[in-house]
Amino acid sequence: MGRASVWRSGVLLFVDAAALGASYVDEVSRARAFLTRHGLDLLVVATAVVTAVGTLLRDDLEHPSGPLFVLGLVGITSSVLALLARRRFPFAAPATTWLVCTALSFVDAQLIVNGAGILVAGMGAAVLLGTVRNASLSRIGLIIALGGSLAVVRNGPDSTADDMISVPVMFALGWLVGWSLRERTQRTEAAEERARLAELQREAAARVAVAEERGRIARELHDVVAHAVSVIVLQVGAVRHRMPESAAADREALRNVEEAGRTALTEMRRLLAAMRDDDDAPELAPTPGLDDLDRLVRDVRAAGLDVRVEVRGNPVALPRGLDLSAYRIVQEALTNSLKHSGAGVAQVVVAYGPDELGLQVLDHGRDGARARVGGSGSGSGGGHGLAGIRERVKLFDGDLDAGPAPGGGFLVRARLPLGGGS
Repeated sequence: MGRASVWRSGVLLFVDAAALGASYVDEVSRARAFLTRHGLDLLVVATAVVTAVGTLLRDDLEHPSGPLFVLGLVGITSSVLALLARRRFPFAAPATTWLVCTALSFVDAQLIVNGAGILVAGMGAAVLLGTVRNASLSRIGLIIALGGSLAVVRNGPDSTADDMISVPVMFALGWLVGWSLRERTQRTEAAEERARLAELQREAAARVAVAEERGRIARELHDVVAHAVSVIVLQVGAVRHRMPESAAADREALRNVEEAGRTALTEMRRLLAAMRDDDDAPELAPTPGLDDLDRLVRDVRAAGLDVRVEVRGNPVALPRGLDLSAYRIVQEALTNSLKHSGAGVAQVVVAYGPDELGLQVLDHGRDGARARVGGSGSGSGGGHGLAGIRERVKLFDGDLDAGPAPGGGFLVRARLPLGGGS
């Protein structure tokens, strides 16, 4: 029992220590975020307090008294606190600091030249004037800082000729620091804007690719559906003509079915004509299927990619729409392997199951080249890589898994339920 109690106590101590550690990390993170956002504001306030205290504790014989002293105290403190408005007034706030300090130097020269806080505020204002987005205003800020520093030095009782040069140069260097920060910020913002526009263009291109692929799928499946409807219409017509004249009601019902079928065919052709681009030629060749896979493999091998095909299970007759989409999925995957992977060998597996058709295309090329495969073109007439594969799999309520293979290369695996779509 004693040992068990010791173990429980140790576990509780460990849990408490972990909780305290997590709480400490959270507190540090919050403090860091607060200082990142408000650290400069705290520095401005601290500088204003130091300046005000230094002004109150002045003991030189030249310091003014009465209303002039109050004016100087309020003015010098306000000039520093004006920097708190830098976000809303990026030019006016630091310019106010310099203009107020310059004006006060004519009232009391010692008030400006002997204040360490004023030196910090003046340098901060010079840097901020350099960061102003408007280049013309930023240059005007440089003139204000140079002119103000010359006036303050000239009004100072102990100023030398060297001060007339070194002090303005010091603040000009501060302005140059702000100017360089301005240039870097603009370059960063320009790069972020280009990245944002590029992302929008990629998204727009992806949407266009999906729309084009859906149109292509619809045009391809038109022949499949039109053939099935044509067979229905012909068979209905044949049955109607063989029926006796006594079955007038049944003949009329079949006539209605036949007319409805012909109307549907007419509307489908009209819709297809509207969907087809002006430069699209009508499809005259029979729609391909998995029976044409050998011919596709020969073409891809001739282009430089060795394709090995494995058929699992017992091949069964597939619905024409599903057969066409299965062929196109393999075609798109092999085209992407040929164009983007740099692989020499690709493996194709066609698996016939009792309830589904499985398709797998694996190559051993470069994984990193696939970042752009989703919008890549297909050599088969306008496909769009994974976008086209994804749309065809979705058409039959199937599943798609596409990405880097565990052993290297790239894997496209699709599952098409035999009861879906067509």
